[in-house]
Amino acid sequence: MSRDETRLGPGPEFDAIREIMERLGDVASGLGDDAAVVDMPRGDRLVVSTDASIENRHFKSAWLTPREIGYRAVTAALSDLAAMAAHPIAVLWAVNLPERWRSMLPELTAGAGEAAQRVGAKVVGGNLAATEELSIVTTVIGSTFRPLERKGANPGDKLYVTGALGGPGMALSAWMEGKSPAPAHRERFARPAARLMEARWLATHGATAGMDLSDGLAGDVRHLSAASAVSLTIHLDRLPRVDGASAFAAAWSGEEYELLVTAPSIDTVEFAARFGIPLTEIGEVGAGDAVAFLDKGRAADVAGGHDHFRVSR
Repeated sequence: MSRDETRLGPGPEFDAIREIMERLGDVASGLGDDAAVVDMPRGDRLVVSTDASIENRHFKSAWLTPREIGYRAVTAALSDLAAMAAHPIAVLWAVNLPERWRSMLPELTAGAGEAAQRVGAKVVGGNLAATEELSIVTTVIGSTFRPLERKGANPGDKLYVTGALGGPGMALSAWMEGKSPAPAHRERFARPAARLMEARWLATHGATAGMDLSDGLAGDVRHLSAASAVSLTIHLDRLPRVDGASAFAAAWSGEEYELLVTAPSIDTVEFAARFGIPLTEIGEVGAGDAVAFLDKGRAADVAGGHDHFRVSR
């Protein structure tokens, strides 16, 4: 046990915490007290976000391995830090664990630790509770000198998106139809990437506003428009898409965790060379507050994306 760890008392709950600590190894830091203590770089601003991953709501156990479930839950939360162009510092991981999942806690933990280690963050605490359905609540802590917010877009800016869209939506559609998704589509759903380094680069190369695409481009652009009090025009035929995805499927696909940013101009060639993924100009920012979709120059009707509380009728 390192000097940073607090010795734990007896009992099954603390046995489980010891199991988590052993599995995380050097990725964990300062576990064992009632709250985490995180040192902040001087002059930076703290960025904190919480995200929940709930069985049969965000995933089904038949779709993913336990390790993928843990990895995906933490990465989804880290993507919120990327949306703000923040540097990740720490992760707090709360697991509400049914008895039928108890033997899989080490693999859930391994996935969470892998996601944290991949971005250089430490797991500094969390919570364990017994429950009827698996849910993972991840809190992430980061820092930034200047956050990239949703409200900074200006008329005359261009609209850009990272990566290629449609994979998670295509995988979900296949599962819902009782089919096996294409391996590339499944990989995009099971092992998303939080675009943390990309976001910080974009923030220092002219990005004026940004967010991640957790609920799908079709819905998230409306949030960006409202926050910045601007109009947005999106060209569906320009959307970067995974193989097999239509432009409309790419616009609708949620759980993407790619970045949507505005800027007067960004060198897309330099971005692609640096990060190995495309940065694509997909639209323009104008005055007003409307969101318009064009398909090969013609108006297209694209409804909003995912809403947790939308009632199906």
